[in-house]
Amino acid sequence: MHTAKHFEIGSSTKAMAKPHVIIFSGYGLNTEDETKSAFELVGARADIIHINDVIARPKLLKDAEILVFPGGFSYGDDTGSGKAYANRVKQHVGERIEKFLSRDTLMIGICNGFQIITAAGFVPGALMANDNARYLCRWVDLEVTGKSPWLSGIDRLSVPIAHGEGKYYAPEKTFAALKKHDAVALKYVEGPISTHLGLPGNPNGSMENIAGVTAYNGRVLGLMPHPERAVRFTQLPHWTYLKERYLRDGVPMPAAGPGLALFRNAVQYFA
Repeated sequence: MHTAKHFEIGSSTKAMAKPHVIIFSGYGLNTEDETKSAFELVGARADIIHINDVIARPKLLKDAEILVFPGGFSYGDDTGSGKAYANRVKQHVGERIEKFLSRDTLMIGICNGFQIITAAGFVPGALMANDNARYLCRWVDLEVTGKSPWLSGIDRLSVPIAHGEGKYYAPEKTFAALKKHDAVALKYVEGPISTHLGLPGNPNGSMENIAGVTAYNGRVLGLMPHPERAVRFTQLPHWTYLKERYLRDGVPMPAAGPGLALFRNAVQYFA
């Protein structure tokens, strides 16, 4: 049975002020709707905004508490995953995002978004081609190894991946700094889903099994797995198996999936 905490969808956030989330869009990003839905499930006010509109009206960032670079295949990943979109971000709104991050705000890059914020320099390291040189779409088990508002109260969780360039790499000096600042946020591990499906814990050959890192004292999180695709219990690949176990143990089946905890943490950060 997966070890992430179970939450009722939509509970305990009704009395909170709704933080405003801006989810970047455009040029091949394609998980905006799932990400928006995840934030709205836990009480946030989320808007999908094309990068052209942010460039034209950078003051939009002043009204936000959370920025999201979602998954997808920006610019078709033709010049390398996330690199073209990252150049556009860095050249046109990089200073505005730095100013945004100078406040007590949060930012997350998911999958292609991780590749974008890494290439743009907001988090250290780089994402390279998977060791098997193939696009991978499967579920993984993760262990929380660093401190971040996004990961508060979470020890382990299971979420899906979908990438061809997800192998994390950092030079020795950068990696030493990551460890010093407790910025290695997530690691791939062998767990209930990978064991259940007979798959290796590390899917792509990432150094030190790294699945996600942080910056800005944990307020910026970049990760390859997709928590927005694991917000409902019935999204788990073995949920029917777990359902039978819950029934036999007399335990109610949870509504929420393990990925929802990250979005709930972000909302509660501004409570």
